[in-house]
Amino acid sequence: MISTTSLSIIFLSVYTILIISVGLYNRKSENSEDYFLASRRLPSWLLAITFIASWWGGGSAIDLVDHAFRNGINSFWIYGVPVLLSTFLMFLFAKAIRKVGTVSQPQLMEQRYNRWAGLLLTVFIIVFMVLTASVQAIVIGKFFHSFFGISYNSGILIGTGIVLSYSFFGGFKGVVLTDFIQFVFFLFTAIYLFYVAYDTSGGLENVSRLAEKKGQIGYTSLFHNVSDQLAYVITFGASWMIQANIWQRISAAKNATSAKKMMLISFFAFIPLYLMVTFTGMFSLVSYSSIPTGGIVPDMVRNISNPLLSSIIFVGLCSAIMSTMDSLLNTGAMSLTIDVFKRYISPSVSPQKNVMVGRVSTLIMGGLAALIAMRVDSVLKISWIGSDFLTTGAFIPLVLGFIWKRGSATGAILSMLFGLLFSSYNLLVAMGLSLPVCWEIASSTQAIVGVLISLLIFISTSLLFPDKNDKADLFVNKAGMTVIGKSIELK
Repeated sequence: MISTTSLSIIFLSVYTILIISVGLYNRKSENSEDYFLASRRLPSWLLAITFIASWWGGGSAIDLVDHAFRNGINSFWIYGVPVLLSTFLMFLFAKAIRKVGTVSQPQLMEQRYNRWAGLLLTVFIIVFMVLTASVQAIVIGKFFHSFFGISYNSGILIGTGIVLSYSFFGGFKGVVLTDFIQFVFFLFTAIYLFYVAYDTSGGLENVSRLAEKKGQIGYTSLFHNVSDQLAYVITFGASWMIQANIWQRISAAKNATSAKKMMLISFFAFIPLYLMVTFTGMFSLVSYSSIPTGGIVPDMVRNISNPLLSSIIFVGLCSAIMSTMDSLLNTGAMSLTIDVFKRYISPSVSPQKNVMVGRVSTLIMGGLAALIAMRVDSVLKISWIGSDFLTTGAFIPLVLGFIWKRGSATGAILSMLFGLLFSSYNLLVAMGLSLPVCWEIASSTQAIVGVLISLLIFISTSLLFPDKNDKADLFVNKAGMTVIGKSIELK
């Protein structure tokens, strides 16, 4: 009888051929908007699925199982609550983002402030996308290492190579269509693993008694030690709200109403999906005394007795990781192509050549992500570093740019420069450099201090050095949002 490992390799190969075929089928792109936004013709329900697949992937779903095993339902605050918070905020801003109608976030930033603000945001986006894609590379590297017994680095190269193989050809439309396939695979996988964990555990009451016996106080209390997770809520919530790959999906919607509908569908879908993953980790407390090498989820898959079912579940997990990585690489490539190459290197580049530059940029992003993953193997650490840069550097000028006309380009640039210096300083401390700090690294205090100082710089500098043009009025009016001082609502 064929072994589980051999069957998994066969299924993964077939799956890879399938999604590459989807990419090749959608390889025809006439210009950047076609390649990166699918010509804004995709329906809201399909965009919602690709949005969900982008966030409910390896880093946030598979990693959350291990956190929930250790800390209980309180772990929902690490990924679940920030996702809901950021999705709700994007629901409020979705119509305005779509009405502006730019292809990329830096284009939007330049339209609101100036080219220097757009350039700084480009830097933040590329750094964030590379770091966040490396999180998925870490997860798939560990997964392949645990499942196949190959080296961690080999797992990273194989997984990243598969994602690049179909992202290279299909662009955003290829990513969206493969995300749909990947979401279906992973949804089946998540439901099955949840059922197995629940059936084995004997129910939540049994888990609660066992946790109490082990001295894990508050294991089934959602609000136990919430303060320990506030840093993630603030940093992840703020950075994910302005995450460029999600704004890319909003910009790709047919119209403003469709964009808002996409966010509403996603918000209500995330609640049961993240709770299901959290409870899977909690129910695993009965089956595991500690987290096995490679994590609980890969171990559960490896121990499924039926080779056929184990192989299907294996592909489902691979699809979850890939569905997150592909969108990150595509958005990072969009910034490299449109906001760097076309904006500063070759403004007169032909649409066809720009598409090719987009494909090369995808390879560059994937290579950088794989390289970082080979150097650092902590999912939560890299997630926090990337989010900290985006939160302190871009959240305030980007969000307030929609609702406060007096926000100036000088205020935005200085606020972003502070965020860059503040995050870089904290990164050096986190990496072991002995520097003085007044807060604990990766704490809620650090997150609040960074955002408040960024806000103070933006407001004070904008009042002292106002813009002497009507760009702000034109932008805010085009976005269809009122100004702070009256009411904040979409017209």
